[in-house]
Amino acid sequence: MMNRRDFCKKSVLLFGTLAVPLAAFELFDPTSLLAEKNDGKEVRWGFLVDTEKCVGCGFCVKACKIENEVPYNADVSRTWVERYVVTKDGKTHIDSPKAARDGFTTEKIALGEGKFLDIKPDDIAKGFFVPKLCNQCDNPPCVQVCPVGATYQTKDGVVLVDRTWCIGCGYCIMGCPYGVRFFHPVYHVAEKCTFCYHRITKGMKTACVNACPFGARQIGNLKDPDDPVTRTIMTERVNILKEEYGTKPQVFYLGLTKEVR
Repeated sequence: MMNRRDFCKKSVLLFGTLAVPLAAFELFDPTSLLAEKNDGKEVRWGFLVDTEKCVGCGFCVKACKIENEVPYNADVSRTWVERYVVTKDGKTHIDSPKAARDGFTTEKIALGEGKFLDIKPDDIAKGFFVPKLCNQCDNPPCVQVCPVGATYQTKDGVVLVDRTWCIGCGYCIMGCPYGVRFFHPVYHVAEKCTFCYHRITKGMKTACVNACPFGARQIGNLKDPDDPVTRTIMTERVNILKEEYGTKPQVFYLGLTKEVR
C-alpha cells in the first residue's frame, strides 16, 4: 500500500514539477530535532522565519548591513528578502532588488540590468515575501570544502569565517547550496551571515531580529524546550529549505509554499 508521502512524491514527478525541491512539499520532522538534543551541549542556535508576517520592508537588510559592515550600496548582503509573485497561468516570478534593502518600491518585477516585468494585478494569483540568510547547517558543506580551515563551526553550531585565514579561493561559495556566501567587497574574503554571533553570545538578539517590526524573524536556543523558537518548531507546521541536500539547516520556516526555491 502506498502511504501519503510516497503518493505526494509520485504526484510531483507525474505533473512535471521536478524543478521544485521536494523539501518544499515536506514538513520538517521535529522528532529529528529531539534526537539531536542529547549531545551534551547547552546551546544550539536556531532561527525561525514566519513568511506570513514578512511585508518586504527591508528593515532587516538595512540593519544587517550597518551592524556587520557590509557596504550599504554594494550588491551583496548577508541576508535578503525575496518577493514571489505567482500568476494565474502558474508561473512564479522572483526578485530581490538590492537584496530588498529599500523594500519593494514598485509592483514591477526586477529582471536585472535595469529591466522590469510589469504584471497586471488581475493576473496575480498570490504574492508573498521570503527572508533568506545562512542556514547554519549542522552538516555544513562550506566547512568541509575549506582547504585552510578559515570556515569553521562553533560548539553552539554557528558557522564563522576567520578573515585572517581565508585565502579567497571561493570553494565555500561554490559549495553552499543556498547561495548565501559572497566575497566581501572591501576585505576580499568569504563573507556570510553569522547570526550576529558577536551579539547573541552576549545575550542580545541579531540585528535583523531587532529591526523587524512585525516579528517575522526570531532566534533562539534549540536546546531549551521552553524557548519560543523551539516551542514553535516542535508544535507548528515548519519547513526547511532544500532538505534533500542533507545539510540539516537550522533556519526554519513557517508558511513556506512549493514555489519557494
